[in-house]
Amino acid sequence: MRTLSGPTDRVIVVGAGFAGLSAALHLAGRGREVTVVEREPWPGGRAGRRDVGGYLLDTGPTVITMPDLIDEAFAAVGENTSLRVELLPVEPAYRTEFADGAGIDVHTDADRMAAAVRDFAGPREAAGYLALREWLDKLYRTEFAGFIAANFDSPVSMLTPQLARLAGLGGFRKWETMVKRHIADPRLQRVFTFQSLYAGVAPQQALAVYAVIAYMDTVAGVFFPRGGVRALSDGLAAAAKNAGVTFRYGSTVTELERTADRVSAVITDTGERISCDAVVLTTELPLTYQLLGRRPRRPLPLRTAPSAVVLHLGCRATAAGDARLPHHTILFGAEWDQTFTDIIRDGRLMQDPSLLVTRPTASDTSLAPPDRELLYVLAPAPNLARGRINWADAAQPYARSLLDTVEQRLLPNLGDDVELLHLDTPADWARQGMTDGTPFALAHTFAQTGPFRPANLIRGIDNVVLAGSSTTPGVGVPTTLISGRLAADRITGTPSRSTTNLDLKARH
Repeated sequence: MRTLSGPTDRVIVVGAGFAGLSAALHLAGRGREVTVVEREPWPGGRAGRRDVGGYLLDTGPTVITMPDLIDEAFAAVGENTSLRVELLPVEPAYRTEFADGAGIDVHTDADRMAAAVRDFAGPREAAGYLALREWLDKLYRTEFAGFIAANFDSPVSMLTPQLARLAGLGGFRKWETMVKRHIADPRLQRVFTFQSLYAGVAPQQALAVYAVIAYMDTVAGVFFPRGGVRALSDGLAAAAKNAGVTFRYGSTVTELERTADRVSAVITDTGERISCDAVVLTTELPLTYQLLGRRPRRPLPLRTAPSAVVLHLGCRATAAGDARLPHHTILFGAEWDQTFTDIIRDGRLMQDPSLLVTRPTASDTSLAPPDRELLYVLAPAPNLARGRINWADAAQPYARSLLDTVEQRLLPNLGDDVELLHLDTPADWARQGMTDGTPFALAHTFAQTGPFRPANLIRGIDNVVLAGSSTTPGVGVPTTLISGRLAADRITGTPSRSTTNLDLKARH
């Protein structure tokens, strides 16, 4: 694995999202002097926050998977997750509702889920589910350490025995094809393939290696931080600060000062100059290339993932507080396959909407005023590169139509009391600096997977490393946490377990 050359004692991390926080923690735990520069007044990055009339909104991720990666980030500075944040298990992981009126709760416990599948579709499908679960587990164990959580210097570095095992498991076939080998019911197939939307690719086109996303939420478990996802960002930042990391909030990096082939300082919008030995950039790729004065050297243009329209709603507790409405509900439209054609190929709004309805107050009632509930409705939508929608005109009517769908299919008692607290469209994501107006960064096509994704090292610049959704390993809270650790490895080398935290312990 290639690492940075020259001194790396003083590191600046640009951005306090999960990637930046992870990088800062791992670097601090390895004895580096770390400064994090963040444009917002708080940490979190894409895991944004907004307070409206007593409601505490998470404007990014709504749940957490793979908590062991969170444990790893805290452990990098000798801390324990439970002392900084309380992760509440979400059970069921989500409920799925189909257009034919049927529904099934998705459990991460194998026996409970097998029983639910048996009741829903019969014993053959239950046996198929258990076989699928076994395949997902093998897939995850085969690819995690060697592919997802590893730095690659070139595609050649992938040529290992693990690659052959991954190919033997069908990892380079299509995701939907592999699920169909185990499950025949088309509704159940959706339960284990809809996650391809997170990767920005239709399940018929997505590589099966990305079925590990289904493993993360249907096998490994789903969690919600008490106080909202912001509580996790705050906890990670607090642990970093306690380990000696300096945070400069409300500062935007506008320039990188170069000396030959190294960055010697970052310049902020206030004119402050912060000198450094190395830099971790977690900025959006276009801004990254602008700061570096570089263009991507790729034969094909980068392709961004689809976007989303998100409604944050407040309503009476009696309207949404029914115990049958869990933390997550997925409403599948009748024309599921058409959804991908609409938003990815044709760049238009879904003709038959499939929606994610989240009720965070199912896990933590403190996120809403007394006797009120907080709801979050996400509708996949084309990004600004693919779609030609005038969101200034379309936003409010589309939000109303989505609310009507939720009332008709899930919550008939919402009534006139429902409040639209906040609305985000692709145009709003773009105003926040997200490429092509999508919070899901680059799509995980084959040409943007593994060593073919934009690398975290910059050719010709000796002391800059990238982290975040648009570099390796990809989009999502678990993968961005990994990307921060991979960036730290590029700076310090991979530490042995016996030496991790030695410098930190010496200081305390």
